[in-house]
Amino acid sequence: MPINFYGYGPRLLEGALLTAELAVLSLILALALGLLAASAKLSRSGPLRVLATIYSTAIRGVPELVLMMLLFYGGQIGVNMLTDRINAWAGTDYFINLNPFAAGVITLGVIYGAYMCETFRGAFLAVDSGQIEAAKAYGMSEWLAFRRVRFPLMMRHALPGLNNNWMVLLKATALVSIIGLTDMVRIADQATKATHLPFLFLIPVGLGYLAITTVSEIGVAWLRRRYDTGFNTDGA
Repeated sequence: MPINFYGYGPRLLEGALLTAELAVLSLILALALGLLAASAKLSRSGPLRVLATIYSTAIRGVPELVLMMLLFYGGQIGVNMLTDRINAWAGTDYFINLNPFAAGVITLGVIYGAYMCETFRGAFLAVDSGQIEAAKAYGMSEWLAFRRVRFPLMMRHALPGLNNNWMVLLKATALVSIIGLTDMVRIADQATKATHLPFLFLIPVGLGYLAITTVSEIGVAWLRRRYDTGFNTDGA
């Protein structure tokens, strides 16, 4: 086996780094959107609950590939329409071209934010309300009670679901190759077509995803130990 993978070795490493960056940034966006949407679904505001419900239901009901193509190509059309209006009004000649990397991050973040929303919502509902009332009885403000009591307890319930969503998101990063992002899957596909050696390139790509998954499992195990502090292993 050639050490440099017929000259594709450096490009595969660059693609692996790009994939990791895409996954992490998409996860951050998905967590933020999921937390906001879950809070909206649990709020007293009717319009917020309706908007969050429409978001989580619509996104989870459409295939990721369809959404990615719709948001990328449709998003570019929408941006073009907006800039055309601005240019006509201001007399400028400004154009915005959506970057495939940014489009991939936004698309994956929006898609998996809907799944994170349901995970967070279920975790919030699993928190014993008596502990929140006890925190308020000690004189904690709403924000302090959330930060010191409700959020840690919620995370303890949410971690299994969040970990599962992260694993699915990680594998979904392979879909960004269809919008032109040169991740390790796209590079492996190009190398396979050029050399007709699929196993030489696709097996390392699979191992790359497995390596990221393994590191993730170690991180999640650490988080579990942290949030399980003070609890028995049987959840009591």
